Amino acid sequence: MLINLVKKDFLLIKKYLLFFILFVAVAPVYMSWQSSSSSFHSLIFFLVAIVTELVLYLQIAKLEDQYKGAALLCATPYTRNTFIEAKYLFLFIVFIAMVAIQMIISLIAPTVLGRLTVQAVAITFMALSLLFAVLIPVQIKIGFDKAKLIFLVIIFFVPFTISPVIKWFQSLNLHFTVPLPLPTGIQAWLPIFIGMVFAVVSMLISLKIYAKKDL
Repeated sequence: MLINLVKKDFLLIKKYLLFFILFVAVAPVYMSWQSSSSSFHSLIFFLVAIVTELVLYLQIAKLEDQYKGAALLCATPYTRNTFIEAKYLFLFIVFIAMVAIQMIISLIAPTVLGRLTVQAVAITFMALSLLFAVLIPVQIKIGFDKAKLIFLVIIFFVPFTISPVIKWFQSLNLHFTVPLPLPTGIQAWLPIFIGMVFAVVSMLISLKIYAKKDL
């Protein structure tokens, strides 16, 4: 049942899938070429991933709200829990797909788009998990009409603010290092584990909110 609901989400955005695949593939190459610096590759992937996930999730939420999809689905054998779990799984699958596309493009155009590092993937995953760990419960609680304003503000401001903020932080020349009793390879994957914790906690909160929600 869970996979069927994920398929339903992809069917809702099937008109836009080709566009987003091209966006995820081409935008990083163009932005890397414009920046003429390999140091921005991780930042570019971070920006593309956030914008893509936000826009796709917003579009699905809009269509479900427009056609009362949640109420109709919950009237079928699909449970409320399954409906919420499918949202998180959908976002995870989209992230894996973006990583795969980036890896393929980096092999095709290695001189323009540098190799995607484990650290970049892990940090991006953790940031996305934290972002949606807040946004999904909020959207379920206050409804799509109010939540969409939050999504639109984030989509609009993130591309324009994240780069200056990072440059400003780097100019401070601050270094925060916390020695961990773990091998270096495991430490590189640690943000992914933290991101999964964010996602699980958020999903549990969303399930509790949605169980009490009047559809």
